[in-house]
Amino acid sequence: MAQKARKDRAKSNAVALNNLHIGSLAVNSLFLLLHFVFRSRSLLAWFILSIPSFVCQFILERTGRPSFDPTTKALKSAGEDLAAPGLTEYMFDVVWVTWATSILVVLFGNWAWFVWAVLPAYGAYKGYGLMGTAKQMAGLGGMSGMGDAAGAGAAPPSGNRKQRRAA
Repeated sequence: MAQKARKDRAKSNAVALNNLHIGSLAVNSLFLLLHFVFRSRSLLAWFILSIPSFVCQFILERTGRPSFDPTTKALKSAGEDLAAPGLTEYMFDVVWVTWATSILVVLFGNWAWFVWAVLPAYGAYKGYGLMGTAKQMAGLGGMSGMGDAAGAGAAPPSGNRKQRRAA
């Protein structure tokens, strides 16, 4: 059963990565083609603002691509789960927003690069929420650590294990 789950994850990762690379090739080729045909879009802005997208694609490729034994063709590693929430999800968001911004720049002009500013703003929002959670955890952990030293003579909690878990 576990081997089937690994094979399913390897298959879905391979499909997701192939779609990611095909999409990237299509969007970036379209941008470059239209840049060289019309010459009205900033190639420097495209290059600078596409670097995070390329880095995210590289990281997703390195961590998510399944690996196989070259001699037996057996699955060695299924790769990390590319459908996982958190940082993996944010890396996909960086890639997709960069693609959307590139398409908007092609359609509407260089001012559309400002749409890309959504990425750092969203990252700051998520980071701020993460810091708040970390502060709460540190505050609770610090209080329980102090409670051990201060309340060493305190009575153990009453009730059985099931009741203590429920509390």
